[in-house]
Amino acid sequence: MEILVVDDDAELAALVGRFLVKEGFRVTALHDGEVGLASALAGRHDLLVLDVMLPGLDGFSVLRKLREHSRMPVIMLTARGQDIDRITGLELGADDYLPKPFNPHELVARIKAIFRRLEPRTVAQNARLEVNGVMLDPASRTTAVDGRKVELTTIEFDILEMLMRAAGRVLSRDIIIENLYDRKASGFDQSVNVHISHLRRKLELGRTLIKTVRGVGYQFCVDATDAE
Repeated sequence: MEILVVDDDAELAALVGRFLVKEGFRVTALHDGEVGLASALAGRHDLLVLDVMLPGLDGFSVLRKLREHSRMPVIMLTARGQDIDRITGLELGADDYLPKPFNPHELVARIKAIFRRLEPRTVAQNARLEVNGVMLDPASRTTAVDGRKVELTTIEFDILEMLMRAAGRVLSRDIIIENLYDRKASGFDQSVNVHISHLRRKLELGRTLIKTVRGVGYQFCVDATDAE
């Protein structure tokens, strides 16, 4: 797998690169936002590790422009304690975030969790799902609502698939996080909340498809009665 690391801290990028290479990844490290964006859009990499603070284009601008053309998985690197940066990154389409300073083992774990979700599936796992007017095709990773194609990021697709496979049942936020990221949920992790909000904006046109069960979790509605 090809990893692109874009961080203006050349020493940190080199350290991360050496660590990822030892884990079996191929790594390109860049230190400028505009150059990083061009490299990401070239389509030669499988995942982007993107710092917020960059010369040229900042990380948010890079992510915004990247999402206009690509669903490449992105892990944002944010300053520790800057919750607004994490939420902004998720709002713009990041799959996950990691606050600096971080343990390289944690970065590797998050990268591997994303790649595990993209691994080849069995025939049964690739079977198309159709619930309440929503079609989800795991084989092609495409989605449509009432025949209208909907573009989803990698993480949005995976959350929707999980909810649709459990349609009619409530999945807790903790279960979703543990299944997606292979880590325990924390009280400060807003990632699932933000991704669910994105899914609602993209999927729901005049009807509720994803219902919040307060204090419990989320439910994909099988029909209109579930949404009540």
